[in-house]
Amino acid sequence: QLQLVESGGGLVQPGGSLRLSCVASGGTLDDYAAGWFRQAPGKEPEGVSSIGSNGRKTNYADSVKGRFTISRDNAKNTVYLQMNGLKPEDTGVYYCTAGRFYSDYEIHPAQFDKWGQGTQVTVSS
Repeated sequence: QLQLVESGGGLVQPGGSLRLSCVASGGTLDDYAAGWFRQAPGKEPEGVSSIGSNGRKTNYADSVKGRFTISRDNAKNTVYLQMNGLKPEDTGVYYCTAGRFYSDYEIHPAQFDKWGQGTQVTVSS
C-alpha cells in the first residue's frame, strides 16, 4: 500500500518561497500520476498542480501558474512543489496525492486515491 509523507511547510512572509517534498513508501511512485491539493479552513480541497507518471506533463491551477513548479524524482520516490511569490491566499494545508490517471484538463480529487497527511503552509507578515 503506497503511503505518502509531506514535509517542508511552514510560516513565510508574502513574496517568500517554500519547497514542499512528498516521499512515497510501500510502493513505486513511478506507477502513479501525482498531485498537490490545498485546503483552507472552511473550504473544499483545491487542486494546485499535477504531474504525469514520467514527469513529462504538468498541470497547474490558474491561481498558481508562473509561481509554482511541480517536479518529481522517481529514483527517490519523491514529488516536489516549489512555491515562489507566495501570497496570503496560498495559506492552507497542502496534501500530496497519487493516482492512476493524469489529466491536462483538470486536477480533481477523484483522480487521486492516495493522500498524505498534509503539511501546513501559512503566508503572513
